[in-house]
Amino acid sequence: MRLREKIEIAAPDGQIIRGIFSLTEGAEKAPAVIFAHGFGSTHNGEKSVALEAECERRDWAFAACDFRGHGESGGTMLELRGSRLIADLDKIVSEVESRNVGPICLVGSSMGGWTAAWFAAREPARVAACAFIAPAFHFLEFRSLSKAERKEFQRAGRYHYHSEFVDAEISYELPVEMEKYHLEEMLRHFRTPLLIFHGMRDDIVPYADSVDFTARSAAQEVELHLFKTGDHRLNQQREEMARLACNFFAAKSG
Repeated sequence: MRLREKIEIAAPDGQIIRGIFSLTEGAEKAPAVIFAHGFGSTHNGEKSVALEAECERRDWAFAACDFRGHGESGGTMLELRGSRLIADLDKIVSEVESRNVGPICLVGSSMGGWTAAWFAAREPARVAACAFIAPAFHFLEFRSLSKAERKEFQRAGRYHYHSEFVDAEISYELPVEMEKYHLEEMLRHFRTPLLIFHGMRDDIVPYADSVDFTARSAAQEVELHLFKTGDHRLNQQREEMARLACNFFAAKSG
């Protein structure tokens, strides 16, 4: 019997992180997969649903929560910071660790990939393996903005981000944190077994970023899976990625 519950986790500032946790009854010490969603998304998107279904088939635990400023969790997008994302994931991992589960594996999509990468780099003993989907390793850099747009962003202190899927205002304090999270530092410290999925038609995060990370990361076990016709979201490949990610976790988490 599959047990599924809504969870609420208090962040350091008192805001609430909300999401779900599911586990097959009697399957204590089973591997636990935690999904970290992308910018402007939520914990219950298509990739998360596919991953939870794969975990259910294997009698594994699964958890997914909305980062603060997203979905059902507290806070606003204007409060979004890299440091808050990592703090949120730390809280989520701690909640799952408290539930008598086995090895913890992280799946991060886009912004969630950035967050999971930094968390694993800084807390390697707490993560058995990772899988990233179109990871935004340069998340804080806002490379798509022109020089004039960057200057206006800094002057105004905020920026209205609009795309087909996201419409939100973000603070200039978000890219300011880039000084605290240099990619070179992550590359030196990331050693967790990793599987990366990336679409070669991704027009938001170029797949070359994942090729670069694969080549330069200190991790000795990194596999890169490119989808030639895949876009940034890779929703059409969600079930295949869920299966391959869990196969990878089974092999790497013992």
